[in-house]
Amino acid sequence: MQLAIDEATQAATRGEVPVGAIVVRDGVVIARGFNQPIGLHDPTAHAEIQALRAAGQALGNYRLPGCDLYVTLEPCAMCSGAIQHARIRRVIWGAADPKTGACGSVIDLFGNPTLNHHTVSRGGIRSSECAALLQSFFMQRRAQSRQRTESG
Repeated sequence: MQLAIDEATQAATRGEVPVGAIVVRDGVVIARGFNQPIGLHDPTAHAEIQALRAAGQALGNYRLPGCDLYVTLEPCAMCSGAIQHARIRRVIWGAADPKTGACGSVIDLFGNPTLNHHTVSRGGIRSSECAALLQSFFMQRRAQSRQRTESG
């Protein structure tokens, strides 16, 4: 999870919401990703999607069986769908997302028995640290917004 946290920190330094992800296969990190929707002007450029794309390139396949994804924030429905389509074995996530989380907070996409692939989801790993990154980022954003409002 530390490597995913490092990726999240990279996102924050670029003004992106600090979410980071890594893909691991046989104990080896094969791909990394961090949020980039703002910088790339791409609503799908979430950390998980970036890491899945890089893993697909690294393995030469859009299917990623035997791979685990570590991510600092509970995946949304878009990312959860991509995780399932990629046949990720396990997703291990940090902070829960009570607004868009699709691993149990809002919906549980991985728990739907009618789907043909069932990724295992495990949340709450280093959740305090992962949540603190997000809280700090949004506190800074709100402070910047107040400064602009007060000076403008």
